[in-house]
Amino acid sequence: MTPNRTPNPIELVIFDCDGTLVDSERICVKVDAHITADLGCPFTEAEIIERFVGSSDEVYTAAVEERLGRRLEKGWQKKYSHLYRAAFDAELTAVDGVAEVLRGLTTPACVASNGDHPGIRRNLEITELSAHFEDRVFSASDVPRGKPAPDLFLHAARTLGVEPGRCVVIEDSAYGVQAARAAGMRAFGYCGGLTAASRLEGPATVVFDDMRELPALLAAAAR
Repeated sequence: MTPNRTPNPIELVIFDCDGTLVDSERICVKVDAHITADLGCPFTEAEIIERFVGSSDEVYTAAVEERLGRRLEKGWQKKYSHLYRAAFDAELTAVDGVAEVLRGLTTPACVASNGDHPGIRRNLEITELSAHFEDRVFSASDVPRGKPAPDLFLHAARTLGVEPGRCVVIEDSAYGVQAARAAGMRAFGYCGGLTAASRLEGPATVVFDDMRELPALLAAAAR
């Protein structure tokens, strides 16, 4: 006799933005390397990938201040914001295969990113993905703590009226999958970008390297 299985429905798909929807992490790493060198505390691209991809501005600032040996003025990053804008205008594209996934997705979806609202919106518009999310965009600026804390994902679920256990999170960073687990959500770790699969693996997490695999993975998880 076949044992009864309890359905595990998915009612909300929460996408990270940078590195998951838009292929921005490669660009940011190069700009960050330039910025830290300009400040006099250079980080290599390998260090930036290891320590900062998916992190909050607070984590980034604290690490820079530690290496620099002094505090930075509030809003110090604004001086360099034009570098990111120029690079994104010239180079930013959607993650390979994600537009196809979004067009076929029947489950409600939203964005929850450590970036600020203007930056998230701008990146989604550049890559022509904004119409898939409308007003369902959430930023770390909406909550007390960004990832790896669970606050942002829990805020998105609460705002959209979905229990955490019925949400899944699509992430490309170790900080992101850590936040998803802390929120009690299932994570799908995309390792087709800069983060190694080994840094995404763990409990309640499916790791994959081709965004086109996501629909089948979601269907399997819901059974």
